[in-house]
Amino acid sequence: RAAPPADLAHTPLEAAGSSKHVQRSELSKEQKDELLCTYAALILHDDGAEVTPQAMNNLIKAANCTVESYWPMLMAKMINTTGMESLIKMGSGGGGGGGGGG
Repeated sequence: RAAPPADLAHTPLEAAGSSKHVQRSELSKEQKDELLCTYAALILHDDGAEVTPQAMNNLIKAANCTVESYWPMLMAKMINTTGMESLIKMGSGGGGGGGGGG
């Protein structure tokens, strides 16, 4: 199984549709939680494991991180309803993404 990045606080992120790198410290708590859940779900999927809230929480805790308790549940429900392959295809498009809600 792939290990989560050792130091997520200093991992540069590439903004969607941009070549600008964003430091994790520049993200809101909500954005960090969503990112951690995304990483956990992708690791589980890549490992062939079922994406469940408990499995996501285990990976997040192994990375010495925490998220609001509702995030893994929402993310797992979305993945299990829509399918990881479909979500990956949606996120890999070359065009501009939709705006965030608030």
